[in-house]
Amino acid sequence: MEILIREELPEEYNMTEKVVKKAFLYEEYSDKKEHLLVNRIRKSDAFIPELSLVAIDKDKEIVGYILLSKVTIVNDDKTVDSLALAPVSVTPEHQKRGIGSQLIHAALNRAKEIGYHSVIVLGHSDYYPKFGFQQARLWNIQSPFDVPDDVFMALELTENSLENVEGVVHYSNAFLE
Repeated sequence: MEILIREELPEEYNMTEKVVKKAFLYEEYSDKKEHLLVNRIRKSDAFIPELSLVAIDKDKEIVGYILLSKVTIVNDDKTVDSLALAPVSVTPEHQKRGIGSQLIHAALNRAKEIGYHSVIVLGHSDYYPKFGFQQARLWNIQSPFDVPDDVFMALELTENSLENVEGVVHYSNAFLE
């Protein structure tokens, strides 16, 4: 499917939130509040406009969205910057066409281009490994939430960037509200 992926514009925020809400409406493992999370992240210091991307279809409609935001991995007095992938959203009528994959590849490439070295995701254990994500416990990186190991994953954007990193991921307060 022919899709344009670009940085989200501030005047698109409301439309994007509607897309996110619609995308998660029938998801089993969702609190149906992902659109509110996006809104809170945008208002936080974790927000990186260059990593807030929309997918536009041939009719110039927003049909997908992805957001990478700042997190840290903390172990005692050592803190390492990283990113959280949350959420990736595609409207139900456009799902299963590769748009989510295109958004993920574009966001990961952009993150690497602007100098980030790793990404954390809490997501489907059979979906994210195809992008290179592995269980975060392989680096002794832990979630601050009680979640199964197979759904809490990390990805090195640059080779060996997590080699000497371990600790607990600290999300922005936007995730905790």
